[in-house]
Formats: sequence, C-alpha cells, structure tokens
Amino acid sequence: MGLLEFLGFGNKSNKIAEFMANGAVIIDVRSAGEFSGGHIKGSKNIPLNTISSKIEDIKKLGKPVISCCASGMRSAQATSILKSNGIEAMNGGGWSSLKSKI
Repeated sequence: MGLLEFLGFGNKSNKIAEFMANGAVIIDVRSAGEFSGGHIKGSKNIPLNTISSKIEDIKKLGKPVISCCASGMRSAQATSILKSNGIEAMNGGGWSSLKSKI
C-alpha cells in the first residue's frame, strides 16, 4: 500500500470495486424525499439523522457498507459513525458519481 492509499487518497474506484466484490451494501443517507427523486438501484435509504439508531440492523447485514448522499458530506459523517461502531465502511461520495463507478 502506497502512502497516498494509507492516508485515504488512493484510487477510490479500486476501493469501491473491492467493497462490491465483498458484497457491500450501499446505504444512501439522504432524506426520503431526496432518495425518491433518484437513487442507485438496490441501495437502502437510511437518512443520516437516523443512522445511529440503525447500527444493530446494519451490523446484522454482515456486509461492508458504502455510504452515499448528494455530495459526499453527509456520507462522510455516516461513514465515521459506522466505523466508530465497528462496521467496515467507506464514503462513496455523491450517489450519481458512485452509480457510474459500480
């Protein structure tokens, strides 16, 4: 692993592919209204303001998580919450950009 990858600045597409190969679930942390306006097929909508109360449900999935939102800001917060609760997670960024990488 190179220094940039270690610091989290490596090739995001490679990390997304690795997570997907491991059966990752995509969690869209936008509001239900935003989600209904468009989302990645098969993704789960768990708004950021409710994610802390859904930790046990997410753990039961037994899969790594790629979080996404509109721009990557809320999904970064969600990723931090998930990781602090022992869930393998990464920030996929904006959902439309992530959609083009999976």
